[in-house]
Amino acid sequence: MISEEMNRTLTRTGPGTEAGAVLRRYWQPVALTDEFDGDRPVRPVTLLGERLVAFRDEQGRYGLIDRHCPHRGADLCFGRLEDGGLRCPFHGWNFDVSGQCLETPAEPEDSTFFQKIKTTAYPCVERNGIVFAYMGPLEDGEEPPAFPSLDCFVAPDAYTFAFKGLIECNWLQALEVGIDPAHASFLHRYLEDDDPNQGYGKQFRDFVGGTDIPMTRILREFPRPKIQVENTDFGLRIKSLRDLNGEAMHVRVTNQIFPQAITIPMSQEMTITQWHVPVDDETCYWYAIFTSFGKPVDKALMKAQRLDLYEMPDYIPKIGKRNNYAYDPAQQQSRTYTGMGDDINVHDQWAVESLGPIQDRTKEHLATSDIAIGAYRRLLLRAIKTIKTGEGKLPINSAEGGPASVFGPIAVDTVAPPDNWTDSWIATDKARRDAAPWSNEAVTSAAAE
Repeated sequence: MISEEMNRTLTRTGPGTEAGAVLRRYWQPVALTDEFDGDRPVRPVTLLGERLVAFRDEQGRYGLIDRHCPHRGADLCFGRLEDGGLRCPFHGWNFDVSGQCLETPAEPEDSTFFQKIKTTAYPCVERNGIVFAYMGPLEDGEEPPAFPSLDCFVAPDAYTFAFKGLIECNWLQALEVGIDPAHASFLHRYLEDDDPNQGYGKQFRDFVGGTDIPMTRILREFPRPKIQVENTDFGLRIKSLRDLNGEAMHVRVTNQIFPQAITIPMSQEMTITQWHVPVDDETCYWYAIFTSFGKPVDKALMKAQRLDLYEMPDYIPKIGKRNNYAYDPAQQQSRTYTGMGDDINVHDQWAVESLGPIQDRTKEHLATSDIAIGAYRRLLLRAIKTIKTGEGKLPINSAEGGPASVFGPIAVDTVAPPDNWTDSWIATDKARRDAAPWSNEAVTSAAAE
């Protein structure tokens, strides 16, 4: 249970807010590169409460600038993409990806007024299907922080797939479900096991650790994990241990990458790195990169599976609160714990949206299984204090944190002897990396130190 004031501090991310000041010092997903397909690569974007427009110019550079022209405030989402920038249709003022005005064509021919005009702009880069922007403060000539060497960025494009989806709630409650290992045994419980060989592209459908035990069975039959949380140079490492009747130990390793991402195992072959990105204080997007350590990703199948569930162009869920999350009492008795279909995104969406647009944490009662949630909130509050006082450094992968050197992080499910499980997750990951065409052996050696 926390105070109303602290809840506001943790959840609000608009301009001038304390949590927003933290998030702005890290790279933020802006859009999928797929959203720039077509003849006119221009997209309206609201990010951290700021109304912006994203575009790709003729040279292939991505820009993210203020949505309103600094001349008279017209909407640049309707701009003409030409002559090296995005041109306002009102008076022809043209802006490049840096926000610099290139031309004010209604002014006298010899006018240099345009050289004095620069609109808000944030540097952008593309990584494996997602365009990211850095919205933090930078001095003139200062470069934004480098990207960390996460698996999802190190892997070649053929071994990754990116997607996103809208969630109608505050970003923090969306993030907190991802660092809550206990919920999977209930919210994502399947009352019968499907054939794991038919589970490509779906979470919790694979066999575990080279065994013939489906992940769905472990979650269903062993609902009381022992959870360990470790502070790392990238955020938090979370280990969930399920004692399988003294015969073996199931070890699940997930990660919170500060400030807003998680990396979790999806199957023996794939991991998911997922960001929870505020649109405003009551809406967010999840962005995910699925990374394969085995075969190249079947992108067409992965995309088709997800397009069955989302409406374009804004990636709005087809199943949600407007249709009661497709809740079916009969299915709740025979198929899934929630009665909301087989897709876990629907389960998560219900869980976080049902808390309200911004959860009232003054009424919550955290328990032992919520250890990672408490650890994360302390991490965020510490980062807020760092910015306010100017003392210390933010975690790695920020402008204050120095060069990016995070590897991995390791995210696996494995089964080991109950009295010798400690290093099993490292060994499982090493075997997977040794077989991967693009493996980064530094991850395993760094984890073992």
